[in-house]
Amino acid sequence: MAPVVLAISGASAQPLAQRALQLLLAAGESVELVVSRGAIGVWQAELGIQVPGDPGVQECFWRERTGCQTGKLRCHRWNDQAAAIASGSYRTRGMVILPASMGTVGRIAGGVALDLVERAADVHLKEARPLVICPRETPWNLVHLRNLTALAEAGARIAPPVPAWYQQPRTLEDMIDFLVIRVFDLLGYDLAPLQRWQGPSRGPDSPSSNVQPSDP
Repeated sequence: MAPVVLAISGASAQPLAQRALQLLLAAGESVELVVSRGAIGVWQAELGIQVPGDPGVQECFWRERTGCQTGKLRCHRWNDQAAAIASGSYRTRGMVILPASMGTVGRIAGGVALDLVERAADVHLKEARPLVICPRETPWNLVHLRNLTALAEAGARIAPPVPAWYQQPRTLEDMIDFLVIRVFDLLGYDLAPLQRWQGPSRGPDSPSSNVQPSDP
């Protein structure tokens, strides 16, 4: 199976990215990982953690952070535009940018590739491969909306990490898992068990239990 590209840009919600990587590796998947310079800064500012820049050292860092020795992981330097994932001839299953900053969104929408995240996203668009963008900012202004619309028109899927309560989450970890698993549903992964919507209750006390279907 071809690898998935997981890109982490400099927006808040970095724990979503770590959990995504953890679930992918635990499932034995192959991951091409690129962490932007902005994301490295966010890890330092929000979590007090220094993410190594060197790809080899970074792989050890993520293995330790996730506690996973399974799966395949290759890390790339944020500005290495000679990396395999910068070429359309390197086949992948798709790419997810989680989280996606609005700066990253705007540059991809404008066809500007200043780092490997943006170049790899451009490659996925031009090769018509799955590209899932998870913007983590609110509210969206008109520029944001137009950039996201342009990316959707170019073939990307826009999947903001919006929580749901029908799964009855009890912890923050439950909510994180829901958000991550739903994102990777879009690429056909089934990373972990999830309480999925099965329709309203049809018990005897349900308000809808006495509703009769209309005649054909």
